[in-house]
Amino acid sequence: MTELEKIEYTKSFIDKLANGINPLNDMPVPEGELLNNVRISRCMFYVSDILRQVIENGGIKPQKKVKKLPFEIMPEQLEMFTYSDTPIPLSEIATRLKALIDAENMQSLTYKDFAAWLIDIGMLKEIENSEGKKKKYPTEMGESLGISTETRQGMYGEHIVVVYNREAQQFVIDNLPSVIAMKNK
Repeated sequence: MTELEKIEYTKSFIDKLANGINPLNDMPVPEGELLNNVRISRCMFYVSDILRQVIENGGIKPQKKVKKLPFEIMPEQLEMFTYSDTPIPLSEIATRLKALIDAENMQSLTYKDFAAWLIDIGMLKEIENSEGKKKKYPTEMGESLGISTETRQGMYGEHIVVVYNREAQQFVIDNLPSVIAMKNK
């Protein structure tokens, strides 16, 4: 029996134990037995998932994720940023930036990073709605820059989206060092 076959065999035992089945005779484990304890069962499912990963990885223990480098973008990469003449949300700006970097090995800037910076400089404000959720809206200063709202239809009905015209997109990209500095605080 190869090492991988041993792991697969062991996983089949763990799976049965996690599901309350005696792996030796395929009979259900009686109620009240230690193996039917929810916490024990969850641990068995956890071990089973680790073994699944090892099997999928050809019998090799999966490597821990390597910590990603902080976001960084070179000027020549930034020159390839595609601005939109149609107003777009911050999430789209973040997506377009992510496409320009090595996102597998580097942290990305997210909508939240940009929004936090825009709130900090007074271009956006947070307003709590009737459901207690905080929503972001442009301030007067943000509106004068080209930040506005649009009502859109989604799968859960109408909702308001904050969008950025070409000038506002340019402002965000021009101030990328400030966004990065705030994220790295």
